[in-house]
Amino acid sequence: MPKDHLNTVFKGALILSISSLVAKILSAVYRIPLQNMVGNTGFYVYQQIYPLYGIGMTFALNGFPNFISKLVAEQPDETSKSLIARRAFHILSGLSLVVFFGLQLGATWIAAHMGDVNLAPIISAVAWMFVFMPWLATGRGYYQGKFLMGPTAVSQLIEQVVRVAIIIMAAYFSVRLGWDNYRMGTWAMSSAPLAAICSSLIFTAFGLRYLLAPAPAPTHPLPSYRKLTKRFVIEGGTLCLVAAVVILLQLVDSFTVMRGLVHQGQLPEVAKALKGVYDRGQPLVQLGLVVATAFSATLLPALTDALANRQPIEFKRQTQAMVHVSLALSMAATVGLVALMPQINRLLFGSLEGTTALRIYIISILFAALITTYTSVLQSLNEYTAMIIGIIAGLATKVLANYIFVVHYGINGASAVTVLSLAVMFAVMWLGSPEDLQQVLLESGYLIKLLALSAVMGIVVILSCHQITALVGPILANTRGMAGIITVIGVLIGVLVFVAGAVYARLFTIREWLVLPYGKRLIKAVAKGKEHHS
Repeated sequence: MPKDHLNTVFKGALILSISSLVAKILSAVYRIPLQNMVGNTGFYVYQQIYPLYGIGMTFALNGFPNFISKLVAEQPDETSKSLIARRAFHILSGLSLVVFFGLQLGATWIAAHMGDVNLAPIISAVAWMFVFMPWLATGRGYYQGKFLMGPTAVSQLIEQVVRVAIIIMAAYFSVRLGWDNYRMGTWAMSSAPLAAICSSLIFTAFGLRYLLAPAPAPTHPLPSYRKLTKRFVIEGGTLCLVAAVVILLQLVDSFTVMRGLVHQGQLPEVAKALKGVYDRGQPLVQLGLVVATAFSATLLPALTDALANRQPIEFKRQTQAMVHVSLALSMAATVGLVALMPQINRLLFGSLEGTTALRIYIISILFAALITTYTSVLQSLNEYTAMIIGIIAGLATKVLANYIFVVHYGINGASAVTVLSLAVMFAVMWLGSPEDLQQVLLESGYLIKLLALSAVMGIVVILSCHQITALVGPILANTRGMAGIITVIGVLIGVLVFVAGAVYARLFTIREWLVLPYGKRLIKAVAKGKEHHS
């Protein structure tokens, strides 16, 4: 790959990574004020339907654009690129119309199987988003296939900002005007199609020129619609499945948790509130994943470069750095959140309800981060079999076990099955990956060091929080303000213990330290300290 072209690819990847990071943070953070404004039951109403939106946006944002970009990049000239994008648009239009009409006509049936027929209008509202999916996915895929990431990044940010603004406005007017939770939910989910319209405007010129104008004569043979549809289903479907793993587990929760709680003996209104409490875990997991995967993602371009230049040793080093950084950050985030969960729950959501369930749910960060990292590496190697089998095995675990566990153990059971499902997914992927990739986790006692360090950090944080609580007294400790102070102190203590322990135990190589924020400064500081003592 020419150097100039490689630089373009790297810059594009960086732009897209930054916009994705901002979008993910927005997507996680807005749900905290939403829950505070509309309460547990209002949050339940929104979260029950959120997975349908999440799946649609995964299709439009990640899965299909990535596949279409591959199709576009394969074409030899501009005319062929525009024609293959046009065919992709036609196929996606057919798929999106099937989904749209399926959701519109089946809204009541879907809502009934979720255990709450009042959700039907909200399902109908979110269905309109799928009408705009082909335009968004094709536009994004076309520009990505030409290594132009700017339009995708801008459309991603516009979509998220518009949607979040509408949701918060809907929550505000709901409280101000006394709307019921279902009316609030309908307006909040109307944000999905409205945001899709706004982000689609970025691709207006592209669409008018390449999708709606008369088609030029082909300069090279193109795959038939039949072959292209088959590739969409197999290759595009695989990418969508990988990107939507966590959301698919949430969709299973939408169909099983509420019904399981009612079967357990809870009154419907109590069950709705409990599901809302359980859903508090989702923004926390999202934030944890942002932290765990953001810095390891910076190694992806180097991974691509090593593959392109056929440098197996360099590829292994970059893979090891990526897995080690992702695992360490996800482990630190998981242990820290588990240790601080009572204070975080009080600070963000105003009560201690569901603290045990949230502590269990948070463990999802660890396995979800590993799945994200391993799928990135496996995709770069074109190894899809282990990914697909792993995802199917994990989803099957969730579908088969969730309802039973909820009936017996309530929302604690739902949390445990989510963690178990992700653990099954990762175990299958790990066992099915090449031997070199398996060994990355086991080399040089890395895992043992990390587990020991994380345990020490967790114990120190818990003891520190207990000590502060004893000093200020239980009444003051139970206020949101003091919960915030304890959380900040706990985070600072946890970071200091983890970093000091990582330096002492030589947890990371120099390459891995350089990926982390302020890693270069830390290496210099440690080197100076050694010189001073020698």
